[in-house]
Amino acid sequence: MYLGSQLFTDDEYATRLHRVRELMEQQGLSAVIVTDPANIFYLIGYNAWSFYTPQMLFVPIEGEMVFFLRDMDAHGAHRTTWLPADQIVGYPESYVHRPHVHPFDWVAWALRQRHQIAPASRQGSVGLEMDSHFFSPKAYRALYNAIPEWKLVDSFELVNWVRSVKSDAEIQLMRQAGMVCSQAMRAAIDTIDVGVRQCDAAAAISQAQITGTDDFGGDYPAIVPMMPTGAAADTPHLTWHQGTFNDDEAVVIELTGAHNRYHCPLARTVSLGTPNKDVDYVAGATAEGLNNVLDAIRPGVPTRELASTWNWTLAKYGLEKPSRLGYSIGIGYPPDWGERTISIRTEDETILAENMTFHIVCGMWMDGYGFELSESVRVSATGVETFTSFPRELIRK
Repeated sequence: MYLGSQLFTDDEYATRLHRVRELMEQQGLSAVIVTDPANIFYLIGYNAWSFYTPQMLFVPIEGEMVFFLRDMDAHGAHRTTWLPADQIVGYPESYVHRPHVHPFDWVAWALRQRHQIAPASRQGSVGLEMDSHFFSPKAYRALYNAIPEWKLVDSFELVNWVRSVKSDAEIQLMRQAGMVCSQAMRAAIDTIDVGVRQCDAAAAISQAQITGTDDFGGDYPAIVPMMPTGAAADTPHLTWHQGTFNDDEAVVIELTGAHNRYHCPLARTVSLGTPNKDVDYVAGATAEGLNNVLDAIRPGVPTRELASTWNWTLAKYGLEKPSRLGYSIGIGYPPDWGERTISIRTEDETILAENMTFHIVCGMWMDGYGFELSESVRVSATGVETFTSFPRELIRK
């Protein structure tokens, strides 16, 4: 698919909206205000780099959705969304980045003009994405002050939870993202070597991520390649610098493939020269743990059992991992490719269902060294499907 084509059928979009409204009913919400660009993309297909200015999709329990965004972006929004033109509304450019007004001041007025605000006596709670990266305190204050009829409450990632079980069409896009991911990881492994600048390795990865395969191109990733190296591999989220890779260092590579906004992340660790014996020991424990976790995945299994399987494996080696083992993935926009719903840890009560998709992150960040091994997976009807096929071991160069 390419810009200007509809990724999913009308029926699939209708099903998504129906499932969202079912959850709204359960939570007693008369409307949900959607500001996360991944959720907007999920519901109406809109895709552009316009999320740095405020935008919202107003989703009532009944009636038509309305999409509000900056006027210059609203002008061309029809090129990616299926939403009719009269349900796409641009707010004036004079509201962009002004200290004493906010675009949602104008949006509140526009909602009144459209009779979308019921009298207080009939107005139920309105859900907000309180933990969205793109919903600011100033946006909240604008709505709170302009629409006193609304009882504003947290929607608790309502749309994100609907997204947690993928359709077959979404799974196919994730498989394609996995192919892009494989290309990017191969570029990383082939490029990283003693004396090579880290920035040059990052450039090779980025080129592979965007080039994709011969059959389809890649998308820009929600997160840049991460490459903590040597002693700095004891922390996970470091990127690259202009220095070179050195002999007898381990390089952790965490990257993703993205295709039509669907993401498949992957992590591997490359040893340049002789592996540190501690890294080698942790690598063996980690690989065994990941394989045990993958063997445990199937519909009906509680998420906490995956975390327990992992913890018991590590315990045999005298190791532990305080952070979560993984999380739900799918659509991604900067700054994150996670769905912010299911976390694989012992206190998560979610039951695995077919077509849930996860990034299983077996990252061991020790003191002065680290090792990371991960897989993006789908819960299949009988077990697990991995989206890539790289060896689960320390890669020696």
